[in-house]
Amino acid sequence: MRKLFVVLAIVFAILGILFAVLPLGTLAFLPIGLALIFAFIAFMNSDVTQKNLPKWILIVSGLTLIAVIGKVTLVKDEVAKDVQFEQKKEESKKEDLKDLEGLE
Repeated sequence: MRKLFVVLAIVFAILGILFAVLPLGTLAFLPIGLALIFAFIAFMNSDVTQKNLPKWILIVSGLTLIAVIGKVTLVKDEVAKDVQFEQKKEESKKEDLKDLEGLE
């Protein structure tokens, strides 16, 4: 049973790291939370000599959780309006209208 929890914790920790790196926002909280839960269960079910791997998974998952929280709170995703593109688009529309009027 311990091996199952360790494997699940590793898989969810890797998914959490991938979601934290990719721009998926708060979606990374789910695999990180599951990795923390499974690593904690594996840690509790382990003998004294076997607690090293679940401990490292807990540490990595915790650091990833801190990174995601920092990314969500500190990084603002704002879309800037491209004024030059809008002006070129309006000029292009005017030129197209002039070309269509010239065809008549």
